[in-house]
Amino acid sequence: MSRLESPDQRLQHAMKRVLLAAIPGLLTLFWFYGWGVLINLLLAVISSLAIEALALKLRKRPLKPSLMDGSALVSAVLLAIALPAYCPWWLTVSSGVSAMLLGKHLYGGVGGNPFNPAMLGYALALVSFPQQMTQWPAVHGMDLLGGMQHVFGFDTGAPDAWAQATALDSVRINKSLTMEELFSSNPAFGTFGGRGMEWVNLAFLAGGAFLLQQRIFTWHAPAGMLASLFIISLLCWNGTGSDSHGSPLFHLLTGATMVGAFFIVTEPVSGAKSPGARLMFGVGVGLLTYLIRTWGGYPDGLAFAVLLMNLGVPALERMVASRPERMAP
Repeated sequence: MSRLESPDQRLQHAMKRVLLAAIPGLLTLFWFYGWGVLINLLLAVISSLAIEALALKLRKRPLKPSLMDGSALVSAVLLAIALPAYCPWWLTVSSGVSAMLLGKHLYGGVGGNPFNPAMLGYALALVSFPQQMTQWPAVHGMDLLGGMQHVFGFDTGAPDAWAQATALDSVRINKSLTMEELFSSNPAFGTFGGRGMEWVNLAFLAGGAFLLQQRIFTWHAPAGMLASLFIISLLCWNGTGSDSHGSPLFHLLTGATMVGAFFIVTEPVSGAKSPGARLMFGVGVGLLTYLIRTWGGYPDGLAFAVLLMNLGVPALERMVASRPERMAP
């Protein structure tokens, strides 16, 4: 990337690489969960770009630079990844509108948002419509016609077993079955983590490795998040009994772990700026994600963990800046 490029050009090139890196994960999601992933993607992109254009027009800002920089498109894609496949169309649209208006333009647009727009849109949907947001589809559970009927409200005879509790939710509410029994009897479980989601996480890990190689971000925030999630899940892991919270590998390969580590906590505007603060930001997200997953009331705590740590970014930066300089030998 040339140093002679303008900030808008650098942002556009970075967003293109982020979208490219998300393709393996999106294809894996599509393989396991079908057309609902693409329906979510189209609805999120269209609604997000439309409200982005409307907000820019109302603010009397030029459309082309902001629409072409890719930031709204990346937020829409990440939001679509986070939402349950086959959720109602109005839920995806309202989440996109919330992400753009409340997560971005309320604070002046790109560069001024203190919260991650995609995670804010997701969290608002989860709090406002918890029933719809916890209806995750079973792997290969619905075809295109059935999926469109369900998404757009024309579903009169969807199969009863099309939706199920996620692996994280099953572990959280489990009281009687051992982990071995859950993995052998519950269709939400795969080999190491959630069925399908373990491969989705590996695909997003590959995309994250590409972004690291391209130096789109530094290693600090992803390493901090994954290391803290691994350590706390290892310390709290109590084997395979019915009161187990899951192994470290289970937590790394279930839910939105790798999306969070490489596509969410690395967001440059709402995240920390200095290397030390980025590391602490990632550590905080990993710890809070585990605590919410295990003892909270939601199936995955990533969005709330990120938003809480967004609030703490100024304090993290002050802590790093106030550290005394090392004495020269």
